[in-house]
Amino acid sequence: MAGLWAVAGIGPGALLALRALLAAAHPQCLDFRPPFRPPQPLSFCAQYSAFGCCTAEQDAALARRFRALEARLDAGMWATCAGYALDLLCQECSPYAAHLYDAEDPATPLRTVPGLCEDYCLDMWQTCRGLFRYLSPDRELWALESNRAKLCRYLSLDDTDYCFPSLLVNENLNSNLGRVVADAKGCLQLCLEEVANGLRNPVAMVHAGDGSHRFFVAEQVGLVWTYLPDRSRLEKPFLNVSQAVLTSPWEGDERGFLGLAFHPRFPHPSKLYVYYSVAVGFREWIRISEFRVSEDDENTVDHGSERIILEIEEPASNHNGGQLLFGDDGYLYIFTGDGGMAGDPFGKFGNAQNKSALLGKVLRIDVDRNERGPLYRIPPDNPFVDDPGARPEVYALGVRNMWRCSFDRGDPMSGTGRGRLFCGDVGQNKYEEVDLVERGRNYGWRAREGFECYDRKLCANASLDDVLPIFAYPHKLGKSVTGGYVYRGCEYPNLNGLYIFGDFMSGRLMSLRENPETGQWKYSEVCMGRGQTCAFPGLINNYYPHIISFAEDEAGELYFMSTGVPSATAARGVIYKVIDPSRRAPPGKCKIHPAQVKVKSRLIPFVPKEKFIWTPESTPRPTARAPTKAPRRKRPTAAPPAPTIRPTKPARPTRRPGARKGGGRRRGRPSTAVPAPQNGSVRLVRPAGLSPGRGRVEVFVGGHWGTVCDDAWDTKAATVVCRQLGFAHAVRAVKRAEFGEGRALPILLDDVRCTGNERNLLECAHAGVGTHNCKHEEDAGVECSHRDPDL
Repeated sequence: MAGLWAVAGIGPGALLALRALLAAAHPQCLDFRPPFRPPQPLSFCAQYSAFGCCTAEQDAALARRFRALEARLDAGMWATCAGYALDLLCQECSPYAAHLYDAEDPATPLRTVPGLCEDYCLDMWQTCRGLFRYLSPDRELWALESNRAKLCRYLSLDDTDYCFPSLLVNENLNSNLGRVVADAKGCLQLCLEEVANGLRNPVAMVHAGDGSHRFFVAEQVGLVWTYLPDRSRLEKPFLNVSQAVLTSPWEGDERGFLGLAFHPRFPHPSKLYVYYSVAVGFREWIRISEFRVSEDDENTVDHGSERIILEIEEPASNHNGGQLLFGDDGYLYIFTGDGGMAGDPFGKFGNAQNKSALLGKVLRIDVDRNERGPLYRIPPDNPFVDDPGARPEVYALGVRNMWRCSFDRGDPMSGTGRGRLFCGDVGQNKYEEVDLVERGRNYGWRAREGFECYDRKLCANASLDDVLPIFAYPHKLGKSVTGGYVYRGCEYPNLNGLYIFGDFMSGRLMSLRENPETGQWKYSEVCMGRGQTCAFPGLINNYYPHIISFAEDEAGELYFMSTGVPSATAARGVIYKVIDPSRRAPPGKCKIHPAQVKVKSRLIPFVPKEKFIWTPESTPRPTARAPTKAPRRKRPTAAPPAPTIRPTKPARPTRRPGARKGGGRRRGRPSTAVPAPQNGSVRLVRPAGLSPGRGRVEVFVGGHWGTVCDDAWDTKAATVVCRQLGFAHAVRAVKRAEFGEGRALPILLDDVRCTGNERNLLECAHAGVGTHNCKHEEDAGVECSHRDPDL
């Protein structure tokens, strides 16, 4: 990969000039795509055999044009001018052909003769000006044949760095030719191609591995759509479990449809597995189910075929995990979160360190041959099968909330790296991390966060034998890692071995590359190409900032999904394909031949909406109104010393690097701006990480704010609160400190019993103000909405 230019000894002016040059230093061919290394040496334009824009067929066509010229010119002229003819014809094979022929802008006509440097043009005119009419059909060029100055001006380039033949010896252009270009800050400049749009929090994109090259995109609400290789979408959903899936419209709700995986021998059997949130009464569960594809339509699931493989109760509404993967061993890997809240507070050491709990783990089960007998079996080499204190499903432990994991396909030639399991694990207060998951290993949570201790007492316990991440980054870079893939596709050889991942909160795209000798991983940020690097048909250099997930297609090409509004009901999600503008595979090498698929649904053609955005510098990390939390995982914040009233000005909500229950943003206005609240006024106090309309209920009584602590809190009371706050509907009444404890507040109300028609909470029946028999962990909470939750 391209590193930064060595700048020792270069003055400031020269350095600026060099950076300006680098802004445009991108090779491109006349088909508006990157150059490539021909599979075999070229026989005619041999100087471009190592890297250029010609296949053997194009090289042969240029050789025929050369011989045709020879036949048309007299022997004397040909003897003098054959070298010029060879030079000019072969510029179509130059890696900078697009520059030489003014092809950067596809809306303008191509030059018929490459752009020439003035000295070269003047020399050629002196002896071979008659050659131009045989090289070009351009009659305007012919008319200038007798005027040396005008002809050479006509053939010049505005960007003289790229004129022929000077560009051949321009060290600044050629020293990194064919490598991924880094900007002045070392940020790798890649491009994107829009693949799908109008999606509602696209949480996963998978292929079936059946040769059809379809891809299946899951929305958080519980719909999965089928896309064909031409990127058209089937109107009928592949799967629809939206009625069963537990989620909400609120930005940042982590529950919902979270993952799917096809059986590794699909379509024999025609099974797939899904991971989603459900509610049973007032309790929330993770559900892993098996479905079969319909016998009547290979693009539709038989919804009556669902078999629940495994259910795990969730003690809180966040940290739900969500990844399903099949390994080369044929077993199903399931990635669960630690159960939610902050600091994994469940039990003595938390769920993640408890081998008898399924939360905070990587699980591995065998779902083959499950038509009779148990729905799944335990692989005999699972690490804890002989441990009576452990669940035999556990494959690895000590994880907080792994969001997006992937198996490395391995180097296409050597197979190096195949089977390695990469995961992004969302951090707590300070660090996000990337782990290489191995059988039986402990990844340290809650003792450790990244490379640092989180629970110091537990961290000092040497018996943990925990594994450090391969990479961790602080919250100044991002606050919610989204794991990615090691690129092993065919189309962009430079990216082979590069692990590309992102951050949901900061919108950062990042990469790691392993040093095979030391085993260390080198970090590079990924930027969108500046200048004209991505200004070619179909390419863009911008994306929505909330990076939800990554994906591979059946050929191994890399994609990611992001959204502008991280709500399960906002159709702002887009899928992008990652493009390397510096080098591609030879044309024809990566052609796919999709197996025929019988389509019974109407097709919706793909219409791209994104545009290239011109910028002279690398596209900065995307910015947008940050959500209150990621669409699948929450990091509560540390509790403040006491509640305060903060302005309600439309400041951008952020996920703060917090950890403990009870902290967060307070809604209201400065006391100097409005009179004191009336008795019975309510507010929802929501820790950062929660969206408006969700929070712990606080009530104003007797001149100060306190909290409501009621172990029988119900929807009728929640309805009164939501009406007071201006919401039309109460989605849910919650208790047990789901939205944080009001530790520093007095408990003002208990045993609140409402009919639902009261104007405020004080009109409801309740125990006397300040009279209660409850604890702060029972603080009442509410989810309010302007939308009817039953619709």
